[in-house]
Amino acid sequence: MNVLVTGSNGQLALTIKALFDENKKGINFIFKSKTELDITSSGNIHEFFDNNTLDYCINCAAFTNVELAETKKEEAFTINSDAVKNLALACKKQGIVLIHISTDYVFDGESCKPYKETDPTNPINVYGSSKLEGERHIMANLEQYFIIRASWLYSVFGHNFFKTVVKKINNNETMSVVNSQLGTPTSCEDLARFIFFLIYSQSRDYGLYHFAPNGETSWFGFASYIASHYKSDLIQPVGSFKTQARRPQYSVLDNSKVKAIGANIRNWQIAVDDVVIKYKEGLS
Repeated sequence: MNVLVTGSNGQLALTIKALFDENKKGINFIFKSKTELDITSSGNIHEFFDNNTLDYCINCAAFTNVELAETKKEEAFTINSDAVKNLALACKKQGIVLIHISTDYVFDGESCKPYKETDPTNPINVYGSSKLEGERHIMANLEQYFIIRASWLYSVFGHNFFKTVVKKINNNETMSVVNSQLGTPTSCEDLARFIFFLIYSQSRDYGLYHFAPNGETSWFGFASYIASHYKSDLIQPVGSFKTQARRPQYSVLDNSKVKAIGANIRNWQIAVDDVVIKYKEGLS
């Protein structure tokens, strides 16, 4: 079984690479960075897919800088929407299952209970809008797909909120963190294991899924929990920051559908515990 992983320099792809050997359980992973495979080019995508036998494509490539997307709208839509359409059409032509990572930011945050897959979307920033359009391209062109919405991704790899907090603590710097936005921190390792659950089980329960650990917290709560592992009191709450991009105040995802197909879900705190241990062991 051959599995293409796009966006190979991102934290999710790096986590997949760290967790699974290339031929584990009969799976051959083909990791491609944006310089090795330009998914914004329809020609490049179709040429690669025509010349390689693939069973799955895991799309980890994305424009994820929420602030920058406000001033780089065209680039955000090119990567998060147009490129996704290219992948969807190529997967359709070759009969490949597409696994695509999306976001909680497709919602406006006006809810007071966890969002289900059936809830109406209403993004309030460019990033969320571009990701939602990418989802729609997949749904319009493919039947064999898994769209996985996830929130607040972190890992020992790349640039993310977890590593920013730890760096501040290690430098003995105070950090102000908003306590007014609620969501669920999601370990890339947990998400990667769910992706491989879908592949190993050869699931045909295609469609849209909300993947999130159990529980919810604020960014301040997330940072404070990380800091507790370092016995640090450098994290300070703040009501809000002035930003270009609006953020949903509540973007907790309902994970009932993921549980219903038999996937294992942990509490977000347990996942943080594991990542802290790995980070301290120097696996970054």
